[in-house]
Amino acid sequence: MDDNLSNAQVVRKTVIATEAGVVASQHKRAAQVGAAVLAAGGDAVDAAVATSFALGVVEPWMSGAMAGGCMVLWRAGERRAQVVDYGMRSPRGLDPADYPLSGDGRSSDLFPWKAVVGDRNVQGATAVAVPGVVAGMGLAHARYGTRPWRELVMPAVELARQGLLVDWYSGLVTASSAKALSQDSDAAALFLDEGTWPILGSWTGSAERHLDQRQLAATLQQIAEGGPRALYEGPIARALARDIQAKGGCLAEEDLAAYQAEWAEPLTVDYRGGQVHAAPGLTGGPTFAQALQALEKELQPGRGADARAYQAMARTLAAAFQTRLTAMGDHESPKAPPCTTHFSVVDRHGNMVAVTQTLLSIFGSRVVSPSTGLLLNNGIMWFDPEPGKPNSLAPARRVLANYCPVVGVGADGRQFAIGASGGRKILGAVMQLSSFLLDHGMSLEQAFHQPRIDVSGGGQVTADQALGPEILAALAEVMPVAPGRRMVFPYLFACPAGVMRHEGRNMGCTEIMSPWGDAVAG
Repeated sequence: MDDNLSNAQVVRKTVIATEAGVVASQHKRAAQVGAAVLAAGGDAVDAAVATSFALGVVEPWMSGAMAGGCMVLWRAGERRAQVVDYGMRSPRGLDPADYPLSGDGRSSDLFPWKAVVGDRNVQGATAVAVPGVVAGMGLAHARYGTRPWRELVMPAVELARQGLLVDWYSGLVTASSAKALSQDSDAAALFLDEGTWPILGSWTGSAERHLDQRQLAATLQQIAEGGPRALYEGPIARALARDIQAKGGCLAEEDLAAYQAEWAEPLTVDYRGGQVHAAPGLTGGPTFAQALQALEKELQPGRGADARAYQAMARTLAAAFQTRLTAMGDHESPKAPPCTTHFSVVDRHGNMVAVTQTLLSIFGSRVVSPSTGLLLNNGIMWFDPEPGKPNSLAPARRVLANYCPVVGVGADGRQFAIGASGGRKILGAVMQLSSFLLDHGMSLEQAFHQPRIDVSGGGQVTADQALGPEILAALAEVMPVAPGRRMVFPYLFACPAGVMRHEGRNMGCTEIMSPWGDAVAG
């Protein structure tokens, strides 16, 4: 616990029901862009496309055109869930021998892999994987979009022309990675002042400063005009591959041209008379499904979120992560910071989208492509550099990620779409929010304010100290407990965003400690 923090401060976010559609996002400005699409009569998928591109501008260190991810859709007319998988892939020309182990312990970033010489799998152009977000948005839009593609991308173009308005929070986030950003001249020019310090506004708030994102705006304009394949074929792809290879990476035009997002059937968990739909395959979905199925047997509903409920959640999460860590090869550090973004959308007809997308690390590879203005991912870090493991580094291979967007329908008819950022912490947050809604009948506002725990490996429970002595003591009977607070920075827990629909009215909420996150009606 931190004795320097006030015990008198209370932080809340209000949830308001509306007949209009709602976008809940980690950045209010992106949510406003998506809500405007809904207000103009757009589908939830239209709003998702617009929100996704806007987030790449206003929250560039979390996602963008070079990100990967996944979305789960709920189509009200069909009463059916579907999944679009647009995870990253390793380049075809990648040679695992180019990532020799250094013998100097473990990596200092998200995953405690054995360290690679020069951190080539973590930072720099050698860490860049083939991105999927633009292809994923294009695939969903081709099936369900009702507004022109250009119309949906142009708001992000305008935001990039203006440049991200820097404030105390952007300065804090940039400062946490300033040393790494300074090692790439193009990243330093975009995010740092004099190549060293984070770009900040006036401490009095009397003078505004903006990032120079004009090159990004030009690239987004080409994607708006040329469609989603404009990133993967043509001038952008050539420039992107040229920049990456000039900085030592192996991603080629052919890798971009070969990339395709995919439709998939969801993992469906029957739960308490309702259903929860999650992403299948190399995502957090299988682990989430295992934990939720076990929780239905462990937890007696109707008692409220009491000590027994938290014990049941801790046990089921611990068992699910034991399976994940031994069979699926994901060994991300449980102390990893949130470095992803999630948003959820519901339109006035009840169509829903839960979207999670990421550059992987915060600021990705900490490298910017000068010809495109795109901040590059470091998706190669998802692979274990040690040969012979379940998730070992190899060419043309899909990554194993933690993102876990879900949509659910309760026995009471309430429908929800939720997800989170936060690496391995995502799974537990999504499971607990689902349980709060389905087991305890909480409102969306109650669920998002309810204290959570994190059990994601490491042999301990990280517990919000707001749970109180009785529940903390009960958790200690399951495994060692590390109490902590929900804070703006760093996040001990995941950062969720979600929407809900009940009896024709919609609502949304985001992590209460997120200073930029908000739900906006449209």
